[in-house]
Amino acid sequence: MPSARPAFTTLRRHFFGFVFVLCAMSLVATAQAQQLLRVTTIPEEAATEQMRKFGPLARYLEKQLGMKVEFTPVNDYPAAVEALVNKQVDVVWFGGFTHVQAQIRSGGKIIPIAQREEDTQFRSVFISQKSSGINSLTDLKGKQVSFGSQSSTSGHLMPRTFLLQAGIEPDRDFKRIAYSGAHDATIASVVSGRVDAAALDITVWRKFVNEKKVDTSKVDVFYTTPPFFNYNWSVHADMPQALRERLTKALLDLDMSTPEGKEILTLNRATKYIPTKAENYKGLETAGRSAGLIK
Repeated sequence: MPSARPAFTTLRRHFFGFVFVLCAMSLVATAQAQQLLRVTTIPEEAATEQMRKFGPLARYLEKQLGMKVEFTPVNDYPAAVEALVNKQVDVVWFGGFTHVQAQIRSGGKIIPIAQREEDTQFRSVFISQKSSGINSLTDLKGKQVSFGSQSSTSGHLMPRTFLLQAGIEPDRDFKRIAYSGAHDATIASVVSGRVDAAALDITVWRKFVNEKKVDTSKVDVFYTTPPFFNYNWSVHADMPQALRERLTKALLDLDMSTPEGKEILTLNRATKYIPTKAENYKGLETAGRSAGLIK
């Protein structure tokens, strides 16, 4: 009777060969999947400005990480939250409040990896036309006031929080509330007279002033808020740890003393990036619940 061993040996070889092919295909697929880093940001400014700001950073990350970096603007703040929660992108530049919203939506699976040094002591400003007679928060009663996006930290949540602390209920005390959707549009709404006053990100305001895009003899700041934590770069917890560490290091390594670092940091209104952690944004979650913006 012929031995069954040669047939068994052949079958075993085919089996292990099949397993090897499957493993190889899996490794190739994983490698290919990690050749692209998908990045987006909350639309705090016009899409063209976002592309201008993040283009040099994308090119820098491609060199540091050895993979293609794809930057795609989104239409609004909630879209940035959903994109990371659903892993349609890998990295997002969030405001503090959108980071909190993403944490809640994901069940705590969003990891903040870096923030600008400026984001540890961030502030919002309220602006108005100097001829308006508005010189304090109390003067806003009965006026038309604009915020940025409803999900904006510096353009809505914290300005609303400080108004409430001052005894001003925007929904009751303002004649009309408008939402511009972005900080540059907020400035334009005051300059054009569509609203009497508005709140926005202090760094965007300073950029407009420094670039002489606004005439401070006509429109200027009448109130600056106390400080709070704000923006950060966030990733999903499912990002491989090794990639997360390399990405974090690349951001922290940006240095104003190099031409490349100076260009990227200046465009991102930063002096340097520093490590951050989820606990830094707990205060914003508390503010969001107190203001009725988180149910």
